[in-house]
Amino acid sequence: MNTQIQTSIAVITGGNRGLGKSAAMKLAERGVDVVLTYRTNRAEAEAVVAQIHERGRRAVALALDVGVAASFDAFAADLRSALKQGWQRERFDYLVNNAGVGMHANFADTTEAQFDELMRVHLKGPYFLTQKLLPLIADGGRILNVSSGLARFALPGYSAYATMKGGIEVLTRYMAKELGARGIAVNTLAPGAIETDFSGGAVRDNPEVNRFVASQTALGRAGRPDDIGGVIASLLSRENGWINAQRIEASGGMLI
Repeated sequence: MNTQIQTSIAVITGGNRGLGKSAAMKLAERGVDVVLTYRTNRAEAEAVVAQIHERGRRAVALALDVGVAASFDAFAADLRSALKQGWQRERFDYLVNNAGVGMHANFADTTEAQFDELMRVHLKGPYFLTQKLLPLIADGGRILNVSSGLARFALPGYSAYATMKGGIEVLTRYMAKELGARGIAVNTLAPGAIETDFSGGAVRDNPEVNRFVASQTALGRAGRPDDIGGVIASLLSRENGWINAQRIEASGGMLI
């Protein structure tokens, strides 16, 4: 009843820091409530929740390790309970598959264990988490899968990571095709190099790396979290509802 005027709710994996935190803030500024997930740092996640509350929106933080598919049933139950308690709702509107880990190793040196970890977190996790949450996503909702500019251009040391992101981009198109009957649009967002703590904070904290990124970017600097958070909020908006099955790169024009 009156679903068209209900407040929208976004679920953001890895919403306690970096791009996920920025997305949560930007969505809150647009009047969207947020369920954010964190892996281990509950205090950090609760601080983000408090900031969202200060902006006049509702938010809750739930624990989730996207690399452990066996935990997804329990997470879905926690999410169902949070939706009922916080919003008196059974479904949410937007899913942002953002959580991830970084790993830098040349192709010749990448171990099977490293490859498997990236697979669990960046490909298997989003695949089966989204599958598990389908009954909780509202018809007409939106899914945004976070990829990477590294799926388009190649820099040594990221072969395994970029392989997973390439898989996510293919998966996005299949999701869009199969979920279209429910009015659910699915897109990929591919950030360029961003100044966060990802991969040990290399782009943010290493001046040499930062200068290299800036020199290879048309707009002359490395990206910042809010560059991406704003794009995420925009892509999930009703105004962009006709964008579907697309890969949108937000890199400032890196390596063009």
